[in-house]
Amino acid sequence: MASGFFALFDDIAVLMDDVAAMSKLATKKTAGILGDDLAVNAEKASGFVSSREMPVLWAITKGSFLNKLIILPLIFLLSAFLPIAVKVILILGGAFLAYEGAEKIFEFFFHKKEKAHEIDTKVYTEEEILAHEKAKIKSAILTDFILSLEIVIIALSSVMEETLQIQIMVVSVVAIIATVGVYGIVALLVRIDDLGYRLIRLNEQDDSFSDKVGHFLVALLPKIIKGLAVVGTIALILVAGGIFVHEIPFIHHLLESWPALLAEFTTGLVVGFAVLAIVLVVKKIIGK
Repeated sequence: MASGFFALFDDIAVLMDDVAAMSKLATKKTAGILGDDLAVNAEKASGFVSSREMPVLWAITKGSFLNKLIILPLIFLLSAFLPIAVKVILILGGAFLAYEGAEKIFEFFFHKKEKAHEIDTKVYTEEEILAHEKAKIKSAILTDFILSLEIVIIALSSVMEETLQIQIMVVSVVAIIATVGVYGIVALLVRIDDLGYRLIRLNEQDDSFSDKVGHFLVALLPKIIKGLAVVGTIALILVAGGIFVHEIPFIHHLLESWPALLAEFTTGLVVGFAVLAIVLVVKKIIGK
């Protein structure tokens, strides 16, 4: 009986090793979306007064956990009873990610000046500020839902050949890492400027070392968010392109001789701008 007990522990240890190795692989595959998730949420959680940044981030984090609780059972049920649906959702999600990346590039080149001239001089009431805060939280949670859906499906796609038990454990681990990791880093990022202001107020001397470090940290946050946005956009296109290259045989064989990164980026870019063109035409028709 004792040998059977220890054999059970050995089986559990082997299972956990397998889950850890597969979770590492799945996390690597979702890294591109995690980068964009980080950039989006850092932008959405910043821009509030210091006292409201953490409550807003906590509200978004709770929404993200709720998203995972909705998405995970749904995807596991589809994987068990209708696996083709998972592939369809994966490809549709890839099209959305490609579109989102192409839209960011399009806006950068064609709407950059318009945004630069948009200066809001209105004085808002407390009710309007709270309403704006709630709207921003809802927007962040909705974006998180879409990105979480893709993270879960891409993680699942890396273990589709495994048993349902392995799938559940690996994808759940990736989902938890995605939420805790992304929002933990965002929490640190949005406090950088607050730390900077504390250093500036540390003493009454002008141009002291603490002042210089403080001003550097205050100026650093928007640069980090912009940098993450650029990296996130590139990652979106690569992830989307990778989905199409690996999931659609025609594209895979067409670009088989290309370097992997070039094939994925080109595919993501082409699909993204194709979807963007369709969306712009539809908007124009609806507008008329």
